[in-house]
Amino acid sequence: MMNPENLSFKYELEKKAPRTNDGGTTRGASVKEFPASIGIAGVSMRLQPGSMRELHWHANAAEWAYVISGKVRTTIIHPDGHSYTDNFEPGDVWYFPKGYGHSIQATGTEECHFILIFDNGNFSEDHTFSVTDFVSSVPPEIVAQNLGITLEEVAALPQKEAYFAAGVVPDELSSVALARPDESDIELTSFHRYPLHAQQPRIIPGGGLQRLVTSKEFPISTTMAGSVLELQPGALREMHWHPNADEWQYFISGQAEMSVFLAESTIVTEQFRAGDVGYVPMGAGHYIKNTGDTVCKVLIGFNSGVYESIDLSEWLAGNPKDVVETNFGLKGGEIEKFPGEKVFIQPAK
Repeated sequence: MMNPENLSFKYELEKKAPRTNDGGTTRGASVKEFPASIGIAGVSMRLQPGSMRELHWHANAAEWAYVISGKVRTTIIHPDGHSYTDNFEPGDVWYFPKGYGHSIQATGTEECHFILIFDNGNFSEDHTFSVTDFVSSVPPEIVAQNLGITLEEVAALPQKEAYFAAGVVPDELSSVALARPDESDIELTSFHRYPLHAQQPRIIPGGGLQRLVTSKEFPISTTMAGSVLELQPGALREMHWHPNADEWQYFISGQAEMSVFLAESTIVTEQFRAGDVGYVPMGAGHYIKNTGDTVCKVLIGFNSGVYESIDLSEWLAGNPKDVVETNFGLKGGEIEKFPGEKVFIQPAK
């Protein structure tokens, strides 16, 4: 387990100065900026209508994303030569395997905001392999031969990494856009798109709800799973831990308290607001409590395609009563006050 001295499990991501140009902004948090986040990194990205995060790939991490607002189109190339194009709206998720080339472009009439989560804490959005950087870094005669153009035409291409590229919003009716299928032919889930918000949530009356997507529902997402958790005021996502994955959180709305238990009587408690990022190491006990008077909505990513959680209530309820009574020194009848089944979210008392 990591050294808890002066360690914070909170990072104020949206207060970070962004990288900005050509209609896009990005704020990232890797283990360099957020030392606790050893297994997962994340990026908050915004694109203006028509602006594009250029064709690029990530050599050391897969990419899992959740759209908060606006509309966006992605393209991706597979090693077998097949390309895929998908359109996303708020509540949708995408996943791109490590090393697959892709692009992201805002297609609506308003700013698009999405959260990117990577299954490597050492990932940095600044150290990405971009197509303009690649093309402008090799000798011009190589580019001319490769693309079948003249040296003069090569000179007119970008001479450094574009990163963001400003363009026009794609017109679905134009000859260069993919044809829109009939409504009866539209599939909610595609190879790289999962409509998480369309999923029927797990509801805890008075407490909140959870929407969860794993590799079971979204087979391409082999290395990552994710969920959106909504807590009612005062509600508690009970004490639990994940035996197979680190947890990375982006607080979309509301406010909350989280404590991370690191064994040996060591616990770190943080207060979160919208725009903050939280992190929990694999196996560390923790809880999340809504401390505000509005719904707290949290996006959560895991660096495993399989979701596993051990919740305190379910663990204790699964033991013979005498085991729990002996462990806690309970007197006759006191065990009956403990939950008899999994709680998951405990409403405010």
